[in-house]
This record gives sequence, C-alpha cells and structure tokens, in this order.
Amino acid sequence: MAETPPVCDFGWKAPDFRLPATDGRTLHLSDIQGPRGTLIMFICNHCPYVIAVRDRIIRDADELMKQGVGVAAISSNDAASYPRDSFDKMRELAQQERFPFPYLYDEGQEVARAYGAVCTPDFFGFNSDLELQYRGRLDASRKQEGPPDLRRDLYEAMKQVAATGKGPAEQIPSIGCGIKWKETP
Repeated sequence: MAETPPVCDFGWKAPDFRLPATDGRTLHLSDIQGPRGTLIMFICNHCPYVIAVRDRIIRDADELMKQGVGVAAISSNDAASYPRDSFDKMRELAQQERFPFPYLYDEGQEVARAYGAVCTPDFFGFNSDLELQYRGRLDASRKQEGPPDLRRDLYEAMKQVAATGKGPAEQIPSIGCGIKWKETP
C-alpha cells in the first residue's frame, strides 16, 4: 500500500547515525555531510516506486554531489521478510547501478525510526547546518517513470538549499511503499 510522509518540519535537526555501507565502510552522518547541504534518502531494492525512478535518483544525486551536497541512501526494510532488500543484495545493486553515493544498511531500523521515515523513497534534504529544508518528492513519477521533462522537484529544492540554506515553502510529499518494519515481540 502506498504511503505518504508528513510535510517538512523546517529546522528539524538530522539525527546522527553509524551504519555499514555496501562498500565495506561504516559511516556516520558527519561522513556524509556536505559543505552546502546533505540529502538522506530512504530507499530499498524491491520497491516499484524506487525502481521506477532509480536512474533519476542516481542522476540527481550525482549532480547535487558536484554542487557540494552530501548524499547517502539508507535501506531499513526487514530483509527477513523481504530478501531482495538484504545487505548482500544491496551490495550487488549498488555495484550494478554504480551508485555515486553510499548505500547504508539500517538493519535494526533505529535510523528510520529516528528520522520518522515512512516510505521508499523518502527524501530528507538538510542545509549545511543539518536543519531539514526539504521533505518532498523526487518528481511527479509514481510506480511508473514519468516523462523526461518532469520538473525535478528534489533537485531544484536541494539546489536552492545549497545556494541559500533554505528550502522551498511549497513542497509536494513523496509517495512510495511503506517501510517494511520488523515485528516487535
């Protein structure tokens, strides 16, 4: 079932984390943070919403990184219930797709809970002080990739954040598959 995250809570501070990356490193938020902003994306391997826009995510992340925005993707899904989201499968996908950003594994789901992540994809765009400035969609694509001329909402918002430290007042929420939470005893 599709989920939609809440609107942007401007100024909310990014919680720190320490997570393993598919390239063998263990990274903290400070390792990701860019001089002009930081983008944390909650994605996964199997979600049709993510698959539909994965090329656009890679394109936009690569362009934003060249502008001084630090970028990382985090998968928090329960891999026991969704084996395509396992760390080994994440590693394969990151290599196959040549992710220009670290792909991190939140096996315990603490980071997703700390961020209030709701769906995949869920985008958190922070300014250089790690204050939330964007919690919107990538573009108007849904389960199918939209036309190539769609407005690049995430890219334009993060470009604005990098230039001014402030995100756009009007934001359209992302939509995607709900995070696959582990059952709690």
